[in-house]
Amino acid sequence: MTPAPVPLLPSAPGWFRRALAVPYEDGTVTVAGATIHYVAWGQRGRRGLVFIHGGAAHAHWWSHVAATFANDFRVVAIDLSGHGDSDHRDEYTLECWTDEVVAVTAAAGIDGLPVVIGHSMGGMVTIATAALHPGLVEGVIICDSPVTSPDPEVSAHRTKDAFGMPRTYATVDEALHRFRTVPSQRNDLDFVIDHIARRSLRPATGGWQWKFDRRIFDSFQDGMRSIAKPHLSKLTCRFALLRSQYGLVTPTIGAEMYEDLGRNAPVIELPQAGHHPMLDQPLILLTALRTLLADWDHSDPRAAVQD
Repeated sequence: MTPAPVPLLPSAPGWFRRALAVPYEDGTVTVAGATIHYVAWGQRGRRGLVFIHGGAAHAHWWSHVAATFANDFRVVAIDLSGHGDSDHRDEYTLECWTDEVVAVTAAAGIDGLPVVIGHSMGGMVTIATAALHPGLVEGVIICDSPVTSPDPEVSAHRTKDAFGMPRTYATVDEALHRFRTVPSQRNDLDFVIDHIARRSLRPATGGWQWKFDRRIFDSFQDGMRSIAKPHLSKLTCRFALLRSQYGLVTPTIGAEMYEDLGRNAPVIELPQAGHHPMLDQPLILLTALRTLLADWDHSDPRAAVQD
C-alpha cells in the first residue's frame, strides 16, 4: 500500500513521476532499542537491492532511483537511526548502523544476498556492513564516498556547523526555501530537491523541523572520512566505486581506495555529477547502477592482486 503522495513540482518529468508512482510499503524493525524505518518496493522473495543514504539525509533521497528496479528486485531503502523516520539515539556508531542494515535486510523479504548501494556516509556504512557481515552481502556499490586517511580540514565540529543550529520554521514553504545540501552543488534538479526536502520535515511545536539528529556528528569527533578505511582491505565481496566528476572523491582518493581494495574494483566517473548525483544527474547514476548490476549477473569476480 502506498501512502498519500507528496505533491510534485510542475517541472517534474514523466520518468520521475512514474518512479514515484511505483507502489511501496513502509516497514520497521527494532535494533538495539531503536525503531528503524525502511521503505520497500517490489515483491517479497526476489533478490535484493539495499540503498543507504548519506549523513543528515533519509531513505527517500533514493526513491526516484530505487523504485525503477522494482520489476526485477525486492528493493529497500533504510533510514539509519538518527535520520528520517527512524528513532534517534544518545550515541551513534558505525557498527550499530551496520546492524541496522542487516536487520532491515532480513525483515524486508529479500531472497538470497543483496547488493548494497550507499551514498557518501552511507557508502562508509555499506563498506563496514560488507566487512563485518561478509556472509550477508553479495556486492557493494558506493557513490562518492571519500574513504581516505583522516583529513584535518574535515572535522565533526565543522560538519555540524555546516548544517546550522536547530531551527523551527513556521510553515513548510519557509522550510523548503531554507533547504540546502552539504556540500552545495550548482545543478540540482528543482523537482528532486522539492520532493526530498518535503520528506525531510517533521511537525514540531510552533511549526516544522528537519528530521535528522545533529548529535550524529558529535559521535565522530575525528570526522567521518576515515571511519571505513580499516574495512576496505577486508572486503571479500564484489565492489565498485562511482566517483562524481565534481564530487568529494578526487582522482587521488579514488586511486588510494583502488589500492586498498587490491586493485580489484572498477572506479567509474559520473560525468557532470556533483557529490549528490541523485540530485543533479539521477539518470546517469541510474545508468551506471544498471550497467554494473547487469555485468555482475554475467561475469565472474576477479581475485585481488597480491603484492
